[in-house]
Amino acid sequence: MSITTPHRPDVRTGAGPSASETSGTRRLPILPNHISFGLQVSMLVFLLAASSAPTPLYAIYQAEWGFSPITVTVVFGVYALAVLSALLVVGSLSDHIGRRPVLLAALALQATAVLVFATADGVPALLIARVVQGLSAGAAVGALGAGLIDLHKTRGTIANGVGAVGGTATGALGSSLLVQYLPAPTHLVYLVLFCIFVVQAIGVALMPESSAMKSGALASLRPQVGVPAAARRPLLLAAPVVVAVWSLAGFYGSLGPSLVHIVAGSRSVVLGGAALFVLAGCAALTVFVGRGVEPRRVMLVGSAALVAGVGVTLIGTTQHSIGTFFIGTAIAGVGFGAGFQGALRTVLPFAESHERAAVLSTIYVLSYLALGLPAVVAGFLVVHGGVLSTAREYGLAVMVLAALALVGLVAQRPRSEGRPAAVTATHPAVIMHEVGSAEGEVSQLCA
Repeated sequence: MSITTPHRPDVRTGAGPSASETSGTRRLPILPNHISFGLQVSMLVFLLAASSAPTPLYAIYQAEWGFSPITVTVVFGVYALAVLSALLVVGSLSDHIGRRPVLLAALALQATAVLVFATADGVPALLIARVVQGLSAGAAVGALGAGLIDLHKTRGTIANGVGAVGGTATGALGSSLLVQYLPAPTHLVYLVLFCIFVVQAIGVALMPESSAMKSGALASLRPQVGVPAAARRPLLLAAPVVVAVWSLAGFYGSLGPSLVHIVAGSRSVVLGGAALFVLAGCAALTVFVGRGVEPRRVMLVGSAALVAGVGVTLIGTTQHSIGTFFIGTAIAGVGFGAGFQGALRTVLPFAESHERAAVLSTIYVLSYLALGLPAVVAGFLVVHGGVLSTAREYGLAVMVLAALALVGLVAQRPRSEGRPAAVTATHPAVIMHEVGSAEGEVSQLCA
């Protein structure tokens, strides 16, 4: 009796198994690698789109259920904490048990979350949906980042950097259009997303596994946070811009539509969702354009664009000029994309291969706390001072942080000798996977 072993496609060439190799050994068709790549890109986009889909709906929920802006920001903030928790705990699990099990579990959680949204009848349901949604996104981003690199290193790196932010932009605008022009505003967008996740789950079931199973799965669940001595000064210089960009994203994701409605004097849902779309869309475009630019220069551009963009946005709010507001938002979006990309690529080369996972975890903690906590604080300020006053105070704080980063970069002379090689990946999960692949021991890096 002969024993046959499963065929594993060559991820470098994209070649799938031949008919003779698969005859009698598989019952289901296996997607070719180029289809698997597109499927995983679509998952990255729609998982992040689902995270921003509720943004245009917060005003509707608030009007129906009568809760305060504080509640809006808390509902937004718990998502950030859930993503952070999942990233730190299961971010590298797919390197041990395979990509497909993690992606299937993430899609199941995401489908559950959107169904909870679709049937929500109060704030507790919104909180539960956001937590489940955050856990799903945090679990999926590591597996998707690594899976795309498995299939094509160059295109996978670009797809990770652009897809995540582009998904956020797509969700904000797509949700706004569905809510504005189609019936059942608090249900339809979630049912559409549910159908998409079901189709994607079927695709994952038919997708070849690109990562072999290996030991260390339990050890990989222990987060490692820390900063080696060589990376402390670069991280200290980059920290203000990291906090600034994610705080800005948190404000746009929670209170952005309310601010737009006041500035424009319109209750248009599309206009409210367009603010986050412009911010995230310009960030995605910047990540793509700046992928080959020297890291320090990218962060300089990002810091300067944040100061200028938020400044123009504040002028727009003061003059109630929606055009000026969106021009400033677009410039700030450039700062968002360039600032975070430049920060990652500036800090990570100062860490050795076995130290990068801990550094990335530290950056994760800083980023997602900045995404959630300042937004909650803004919710408290809105109750006492109003949206416009809070937006100005919040914007000034972001400008100060970006200016600190800019001053620090200008004051620091770039070294011409002995400078670490630039990290070219634009997404944390991609960098983590590249480090793990080079060493062959991701479990030890994250344990």
